[in-house]
Amino acid sequence: MLLDRETAGSRWHVRPDGLDKVAGRLTYLTDMRLPDMLFGKILRSSHPHAWILSIDTKCAEQLPGVFAVITYKDVPGMNLFGIATPDQPVLCEDRVRYVGDAVAAVAAESVEIAEYALSLIDVVYEPLPIIDSPEAGLRADSPKLHPNGNVLHRTEYQRGNAEDAFAECAFVTENTYLTPRQMHAYMETEGGLFVPEKDGGLTVYAPTQHGYKDRMQLSRILAIPESEIRVVSSPIGGSFGGKDELNVQPYGALLALKSGRPVKLHQSRFESVRAGLKRHPMTVTMKTGMDKEGKLLAHTVQIVADTGAYATLGAPVLNFSTEHAQGPYRIPHVSIEGVSVYTNNGVSGEFRGFGGNQIIFALEGQLNRLAEAAGIDGWELRRLNLRERADTGPFGQRIVPTDGAQQVWESVAGSELMKNREHRDTSSPPWIRHGIGAAIAMHGSGLGYGLPDSAGGRLRLNKEGLIEASFGYEEFGQGLIATLQILLIERFGCGKEDVEIVIGDTARVPHSGSSTASRATSMMWQALERMGPLFTQKLLAAASEQTGIPTDSLTTGLGGIWLKAAETLEPTRDETAQTKPYIESEAWISSRTYSRPIISYRELAKHCEAAPLESESQFDFPTTPDEIFGAHYLHTYTAVAVEVEVNLLTGKVKVTDQYHAVAAGPVVNPMGYVGQIEGASSMALGFTLSEDSVMKDGRYLTNNFDTYLIPTIKDVPDHLRLDAIDELPEGDAFGPRGVGEIGTVAVAPAIIAAVHQAVGKWIQHLPIAPEELMSDQAFK
Repeated sequence: MLLDRETAGSRWHVRPDGLDKVAGRLTYLTDMRLPDMLFGKILRSSHPHAWILSIDTKCAEQLPGVFAVITYKDVPGMNLFGIATPDQPVLCEDRVRYVGDAVAAVAAESVEIAEYALSLIDVVYEPLPIIDSPEAGLRADSPKLHPNGNVLHRTEYQRGNAEDAFAECAFVTENTYLTPRQMHAYMETEGGLFVPEKDGGLTVYAPTQHGYKDRMQLSRILAIPESEIRVVSSPIGGSFGGKDELNVQPYGALLALKSGRPVKLHQSRFESVRAGLKRHPMTVTMKTGMDKEGKLLAHTVQIVADTGAYATLGAPVLNFSTEHAQGPYRIPHVSIEGVSVYTNNGVSGEFRGFGGNQIIFALEGQLNRLAEAAGIDGWELRRLNLRERADTGPFGQRIVPTDGAQQVWESVAGSELMKNREHRDTSSPPWIRHGIGAAIAMHGSGLGYGLPDSAGGRLRLNKEGLIEASFGYEEFGQGLIATLQILLIERFGCGKEDVEIVIGDTARVPHSGSSTASRATSMMWQALERMGPLFTQKLLAAASEQTGIPTDSLTTGLGGIWLKAAETLEPTRDETAQTKPYIESEAWISSRTYSRPIISYRELAKHCEAAPLESESQFDFPTTPDEIFGAHYLHTYTAVAVEVEVNLLTGKVKVTDQYHAVAAGPVVNPMGYVGQIEGASSMALGFTLSEDSVMKDGRYLTNNFDTYLIPTIKDVPDHLRLDAIDELPEGDAFGPRGVGEIGTVAVAPAIIAAVHQAVGKWIQHLPIAPEELMSDQAFK
């Protein structure tokens, strides 16, 4: 269905947190203040790579208004962090590896005093040679950044014999593609409030995508039990993967515990650029061949990723790129190799699309070039090679059967944009060219086989008489609260005022896993499928006990428990004689239609105060039965068509129209679904057309948004049509798939195909350089 407000109807819910956000009333975690609060600041490295010869903090410690100064000597536990590979020092002792490395931190009465105190800390460095690219890091004579060398991770996958198969190909293309170091550019930079408790514990109010993981890492650093650390992680002003890893939390926590006072730490945009995560820049070399009928035969891939100074999730990102390097296509002979390399550049980590954007840009480019060489329509070439419902996954693993690839292909093929591909706009001036292009992709959800990927939740009738749903997820702009509210209303037939949603607080919620990998909506749905029936049964049983009405005659609804509308129960004389405060016996006798529930949730909660009604679920994200590490089981599919306008005088590319087809199962939250695709595609515009965190000699040249160009509302096309393909094959019990990432992964290659149609030039390096489109070749 083409998804908009009209087609969504009553399910088009306004976000519960929306009005406060757009009105500027919402208190984000970095807005919080407490009495006697101190302000923290972090001293970062002056060099991309250097030995630390000495650190002198005496002058800073003696400055009036300074209450705590910390170095590596003040870390009581493990002086390392990293969500998967703990290799990044909390505070560097003898060596710095990038300009974002922390050397010291201070807490003072004001931001100004804290900043001045940083200037008084004397650090003596001995600069070391800089590794400014993965290629440099792989050289035998390069300095070793880590004990195991400069290679973080290698991947390899083979099927058939690709080299021999190329000899059978009628058409072969080999190309190298380069992608940028993209910023997350969230509105709320990294920060938070850190509060030491009287009992020796610590409360952390800080943006994150995984409060329990933060708690685990902080426990190791602070050398205190996890149970003594409370992490409150919602609401968040944007993340997109960038706050999945620890950022300022270790420093705020250490300063708070040392000073004994609450400490607020909030990075400026410049500090965020310097120390924050970025999308992995990748160099992807592909060789792809097909026979004269257009059937793909052979495909080889080499991926080189710049993970920067430390690991964070660089290895899983490379795994994901490797798995998706074949896309949704049937290719009998495949050979893929990948390497993620340590450098002295900024740290690359988790980012919306998780390695899919880079690899799909390259893969779809290969198909376009093959189609051009063979004189075959590119969209028809894709149809000839698309996977079928029962095909195994890219690594040969069993995956959930779906027609998604075929469905999105057909949707885009029938769109007005694709039907107009051959139409040339003759009304524009000669220096304006128009083009239409399309691309297709599949995207795995969850963390993959062999990785801890727990899920779960809790339902409870709380003492206020509200159906309380508790999940360990975070709301960082993706619309999770609205989605959960819709799920609860539809399941229990209740109203918004009947539910309370508790998320993002390790003291109040069960361990539900991370708000990452397009998993939260899917896991909430599955958790409610498990918990909902038992919880409903408990509600009805308690109501039956209080009213004397059989449970089979009761149902949940607005405000409480109702008599089923179709019931024709005739109460006995004894029953009607009984006086119950929650039932009007006369109404019960005279009418089968009630204007209010026979017992409210609040009244029911009072009766169950001694033993509250509750249901909890704990399970794991579904994985393939085949033991292939990292392989994904649930997949979402997308196809994208875009129209572009290319100005040959300026080289500027503007996307003027776009059409998205997404096969992700049932649509729970139509407004959120549309919002995710709109937001994701806008991020992809930046990835393709303007965004690049340029570095030279290990230093950022783009330090703020005055030189780092993020798409604005004027750059986003006025039209975005979305076909949400919501049906699943019979027997599919996994429900809705997440759509947080699928809207971003296929946009870049669609734009590149449209630009090629407009000017006849293939682009292999993102973002598109305007000068490439201003060359003589573009005017043919």
